[in-house]
Amino acid sequence: MTALEAVSVYLPSVRVPIESLAGPLGLTDMQVKLFRRFHGLREVGRDPDASLEALLLKAAAGLDALHGQEHRVRYVLYARTMPVVGPYPVNPLHEVCHTLGLGHALAFTVTHQSCASGLLAIDIAGRLLAADAADGPDGPDGKTEPLALILSGEKAFTREAQVFADTTVFGEGASACLVSAFGARDRMLSYASSVRGDFDSDTGANDARLQREYRPSLAGVMRQALDEAGLTLDDIRVVLPHNVNLVTWQRMCLLLKFPRDRVVLEISRPAVMFSVRTCSPTTRPRASAACCSRATATSPRWSAPGAGPRSRRWCSSTKRPSRGDAR
Repeated sequence: MTALEAVSVYLPSVRVPIESLAGPLGLTDMQVKLFRRFHGLREVGRDPDASLEALLLKAAAGLDALHGQEHRVRYVLYARTMPVVGPYPVNPLHEVCHTLGLGHALAFTVTHQSCASGLLAIDIAGRLLAADAADGPDGPDGKTEPLALILSGEKAFTREAQVFADTTVFGEGASACLVSAFGARDRMLSYASSVRGDFDSDTGANDARLQREYRPSLAGVMRQALDEAGLTLDDIRVVLPHNVNLVTWQRMCLLLKFPRDRVVLEISRPAVMFSVRTCSPTTRPRASAACCSRATATSPRWSAPGAGPRSRRWCSSTKRPSRGDAR
């Protein structure tokens, strides 16, 4: 079963107040107040001296489990949230692979899935590794088992990549994780997704209907993931959302009748990060959710209100709908 072997996150230390972005982004005083007071966004993280390649490498550097095990990495997936992440012909993924000594791995990008790209990449990696294991001698012995490296993170180098009108402001960051096809902990119990191509529009003609259907659609994907894992909301220890803004998830909790203190809503410090809470302004709304479980009953890495032995956690990710959604 697909499992996370190690996870690393890089967040820039530089914090830029929302107010200082008003001029460069053309925000009015009212829009700044909306972001700060209503959506809970006060500042964004930026690393002005780091390229996209450097951001991804800083995330990968935190994977101690990768050191000395590079030969086991069979796939490298870059879960990209923005349609364009750099000027042609720059290809940061291949440069990162070369620097990490992973030139032998099959590297490719997962894109056009917006902030659902990260969960999709994990699902793809697990399926590829499981198929390889079924066809070859590799097995779940923990030593020779092949791995996949998943990278995510982008630079806010265009206005489109920095702000989404009246909804959120983007910061910079990167994350990396190692995935295996077998694992005793941090296993993906289920994966569900939905692509709403009927909302594909650059004109905003469907915005009103999108606002009405966004939360019910996302809730449906979440419930699908729960059903496929054989779980209910009562089994969920904590929800890790993509965090467009506070209002979105406060309303989602009301819709799902789920306790807000079990949802990680930390975006009041840095604004939305591409990698940690990935979102992007592509036109087709997508949503995905995954149920994950810990196999160990003791020594959790961190705790949440009401957590008990063998309590499960649920990771969810969904795309920020196209223009005009104030959720």
